[in-house]
Amino acid sequence: MDPLAAIRETFFQECEEQLAELENGLLAMEAGDTDPETINAVFRAVHSIKGGAGAFSLEALVRFAHVFETALDEMRSGRLAPTNEVLKTLLRAADVLADHVRAAHDGSAVDEAHTAELAEELKALDPNGATAGEESEGEEDWGDFEFKPMSVDVPAAPAGPSGWRVSFKPRADLYAKANEAALLLRELGRLGQTTVELDASGLPALTELDPEAAYLAWTVTVTGDADETSIREVFEFVDGDCELEVSPLAAVAAEGEASATPVEDPGETLDIGALLARVQAVAEPPSPQQVPPAAPAPAAVATPADPSSPPDGQGQPRKPEAGATIRVDLERVDRLIDLVGELVINQAMLSQRVMEAGFARASGVAMGLDELEQLTREIQDSVMAIRAQPVKSVFQRMPRLVREVAAMTGKPVRLVTEGEGTEVDKTVIERLADPLTHMIRNAIDHGLESPEKRAAAGKPAEGVVRLTAAHRSGRIVIEVADDGGGINRERVKSIAIEKGLVAPDAALSDEEIDNLIFMPGFSTASEVSDISGRGVGMDVVRRSIQALGGRITISSRPGKGSTFTMSLPLTLAVLDGMVVSVQGQTLVAPITAIVETLLPKAGDVHSLGGSARVIAIRDTYVPLIDVGMALGYRAGPLDATQGVALLIEGEGGARAALLVDAIQGQRQVVIKSLEANYRQVPGVAAATILGDGRVALILDIDTIVAVSRGADSLRAEKRLAATG
Repeated sequence: MDPLAAIRETFFQECEEQLAELENGLLAMEAGDTDPETINAVFRAVHSIKGGAGAFSLEALVRFAHVFETALDEMRSGRLAPTNEVLKTLLRAADVLADHVRAAHDGSAVDEAHTAELAEELKALDPNGATAGEESEGEEDWGDFEFKPMSVDVPAAPAGPSGWRVSFKPRADLYAKANEAALLLRELGRLGQTTVELDASGLPALTELDPEAAYLAWTVTVTGDADETSIREVFEFVDGDCELEVSPLAAVAAEGEASATPVEDPGETLDIGALLARVQAVAEPPSPQQVPPAAPAPAAVATPADPSSPPDGQGQPRKPEAGATIRVDLERVDRLIDLVGELVINQAMLSQRVMEAGFARASGVAMGLDELEQLTREIQDSVMAIRAQPVKSVFQRMPRLVREVAAMTGKPVRLVTEGEGTEVDKTVIERLADPLTHMIRNAIDHGLESPEKRAAAGKPAEGVVRLTAAHRSGRIVIEVADDGGGINRERVKSIAIEKGLVAPDAALSDEEIDNLIFMPGFSTASEVSDISGRGVGMDVVRRSIQALGGRITISSRPGKGSTFTMSLPLTLAVLDGMVVSVQGQTLVAPITAIVETLLPKAGDVHSLGGSARVIAIRDTYVPLIDVGMALGYRAGPLDATQGVALLIEGEGGARAALLVDAIQGQRQVVIKSLEANYRQVPGVAAATILGDGRVALILDIDTIVAVSRGADSLRAEKRLAATG
């Protein structure tokens, strides 16, 4: 494998992280964050992308990043105010920078005209106006920009002694990133005659020395023809990881200062070779014979630190370090999860064999199996946590989408996100991007009114789209809500009748009308555009969510807006289930949906005509659904008193009772996709392998309840699926 290709791929992975930090910082500033560190973080993100791109000669990316970085530097210095208009320009610049990174990665094309236009807008943000643009190196004409890696625009030195005084103090981060101070000093030595002064006053006693800390500082005098740009280029890749001050010698002489930083011996100067020898001598541990028997008492004694916190060499507790991370190929993680899944299955099979052999639960073998089961579950939970990621990675893509669609529709829109830290399986996250993109585009294009209509309705001109995520009942619930006009049900029904999707005399409830927008080919757009109108939107969203084992519902109020709620499993690998028997078949019901189990009494069950029944539970009636009939296992209903009822609660809070023949027990099962290995079966979410080697179907409880409530049964839907 080409080592350079691997390094290049790592660079692009880091670019994604830097771009995310860039957008987060700009959005925080747009929301009113005035912390200087936020501006610095935004600047560092662009600066890091530019530096890495220069190493790989990605000139188009470097050119735009340079212009972007210059505008951010003006803001960092306080010469450019972060107004709303400025931040909007910077956000669009962040989008273009992301396009350049993507183009450099996969070789795609970039809209050069749009890039040049935005580059001119960034230059126009310079408070010095055209003068600064004329003095910059070829930046007046975007097409004639001369690529000079790591260039910094600085003012000319004042008249006086020719040279520079460089004060350089590394931080621990500089060394942690594999940089070396001696190499930086050597590079300074190549710019002219240098005089180096070492400041070792911060060096602690040997017993308090932290090998990962930074204690030394240097003051370097560089004489000759070098300019400040050349001086700062030496420290380009350690910017932010050190304290650096570059001052003209003329200014230093005028102030009458012999040195910019305190040193051990003001009269002592060292050349580079002597400096390196001295640093090495300080770093080498003394032999036992060289260690003095006792150290002299210090003039002042610092307050002792907490013994649990090792000192940092200066009498202060060491700051907690960030957790170490490693990059691992996703295939390796998937393989590990598959192996753990097989371990769970084999552990269940072993338990089954022991039970069949008649071992007592108090026997050593049975107790050992219980411990193995607990350990297996802990291993599985730990492995699943590796794949769990916050939905932030998907949510971060949406602000750009909102800006683009808002610009295309001419509607001012503000995106509000909540619950970005909610974790879910990486597979679910990867497949969420397309459904969310469809829904947010529709929310802006169809849900939000025009500014004029909003003003007439007494609403602010700026529409709001809210994107939230939360854990609920063992699932992740994601909502896309808008404060628009809501669903126009009369128009939706008339379009559905026009397209022959429903009968003209059909009596539909509000919920049924709302769900018509999920039918294939349905669209309320009057004309085809880049945003919508082709009738391939919401039906694709529903199929994508269903493929993940989830479901989507709509809540809409005329004049107030609409909310689309997606409920998805936290993981596609395992679930805790209740194993039940139905007409000789073994099924699994997700335990997160089960409220309680009960044995129905004859007096509690009431018929509503045909096979429809309800059961009285605590002064309320809920539908009683025969799972065997719903799945087509039997033609007639089971006597309720001969079975067991599972009281379940759906995502919308509605309750129902599922009638099964018997309960076998509760266990954790490994999910196997039925759709990938066979085909989609209505009422069945997936399959699993039981401890005895049999395949059991995992029930899709909400689908069973929804279909059983209507006039059609699951058997009719299965016939449609088979013919489709």
